[in-house]
Amino acid sequence: ASQKPRWPASDTQYHQPPPPSLPSRFPIMLLAKYNMNSILTRASRRLRETVRFGRRNNLLFAQQGQGRWFSTSSNEMEILRNIGISAHIDSGKTTLTERILFYTGRIADVHEVRGKDGVGAKMDSMELEREKGITIQSAATYVKWNDINVNIIDTPGHIDFTIEVERALRVLDGAILVLCSVGGVQSQSITVDKQMKRYNVPRIAFINKLDRVGASPFKVITQLRDVLRLNAAPVQIPIGLEGDHKGCVDIIRKKALYFEGEKGVDIREDVIPSGLENMVEEKRLELVEALADVDDDIAEAYLEDGEDGISEELMVKAIRRQTIARTFVPVFMGSAFKNKGVQAVLDGVRDYLPNPKEVENF
Repeated sequence: ASQKPRWPASDTQYHQPPPPSLPSRFPIMLLAKYNMNSILTRASRRLRETVRFGRRNNLLFAQQGQGRWFSTSSNEMEILRNIGISAHIDSGKTTLTERILFYTGRIADVHEVRGKDGVGAKMDSMELEREKGITIQSAATYVKWNDINVNIIDTPGHIDFTIEVERALRVLDGAILVLCSVGGVQSQSITVDKQMKRYNVPRIAFINKLDRVGASPFKVITQLRDVLRLNAAPVQIPIGLEGDHKGCVDIIRKKALYFEGEKGVDIREDVIPSGLENMVEEKRLELVEALADVDDDIAEAYLEDGEDGISEELMVKAIRRQTIARTFVPVFMGSAFKNKGVQAVLDGVRDYLPNPKEVENF
């Protein structure tokens, strides 16, 4: 006789038993404080065939075949991030996810979304997705970055599949809003923004494709403010654009970041390049002023001692507070296709997006 899962007698709602093994492409997701039915996005309906869910102490746990039940303690909850990646079509969501999987060691090599090498992106499992180069259905995965565990749902960008985004955002604690540095805020960007606001999802923004001709990241930030009405400010500025894009400058720490080596694995910190010092000071002041409008600690420090009185630690804590409160959106920059800036986005997920205990979900 098969061993029954060790659950309290009151927890009796289970799905049908799973097959004996779990496909390697679909990891076990430990999501917190969610209603059972709200997790049934199309990605999780595919997971349902292999994963059995139950409810205990308002947490969800998963069981693989005859494996043990997984639990999440209070301390482990603090290092958990449940996020989605959303954007207008062709903004680079799946390419960003592919790089995230690579840099966190989940895959051994990177492949492109259109599958020109005969493999295709890991998150695009359908032949039609690889043929057309678009995401049709949501796909779920998980990664470990430094000291945090991240559950990720990669969502479609085409308007025909916007219900996939809607279902995913209902169960997520945070999101990465990806924007094209050329196209900027587009029609589906507006739709995704409305969905994030509807479900009170904190987000960070990533301006992608800085290597493209016509890239203009600061124009995109202006659109975030004017079109989406977001209190957005950059936490990075690019080192070069289009064919000269080499990395970015962290304006909080005032360090230049270069992504070198094969596929940008090696991150080299250096001094700010000559010619960018004035822009760094200008954008850092812009960041401080945007935070001072919504955060009392920053406003008080700024009024007493000016910009020099605001330390790196104080600024990071303020950005986290106001990102979770949905009154501020930090903006990162890079090029996922050219392997630049992705690790900094993962650091932003760790530093600024909430853990499950810090948000309320629908």
